[in-house]
Amino acid sequence: MLALATTTVSVLRGSSTDAFGDETDTSTVLKAGIAASLIESTRTAMEPVSGTPRIIRTHVARLPATTDVTEDDRIKDERTNEIYIVVSVTKNSNPVLAQPLRVDLKRTGRAA
Repeated sequence: MLALATTTVSVLRGSSTDAFGDETDTSTVLKAGIAASLIESTRTAMEPVSGTPRIIRTHVARLPATTDVTEDDRIKDERTNEIYIVVSVTKNSNPVLAQPLRVDLKRTGRAA
């Protein structure tokens, strides 16, 4: 099943070292204007000890099968300016029709 695009995204890649020797992400755009389906979903989990309910948010993007994206890249939602780190990339195999990439994301915040 092909996903309906809800936004366009940019793939960001690269890092550098700051004055303290810490690794920092760069905003190098690998590719921009990629049509994507970006969906947030939530589920409730219970704390094992206290039984307190916690809401867990997950973010998943569907990108064209030919998109160059790998773990630790970042995805920028061009509509909202939100930045997500790529946790995993999965490609379903289908010998007849190219399937979109499933990209599991973790939201890191808005672009500066």
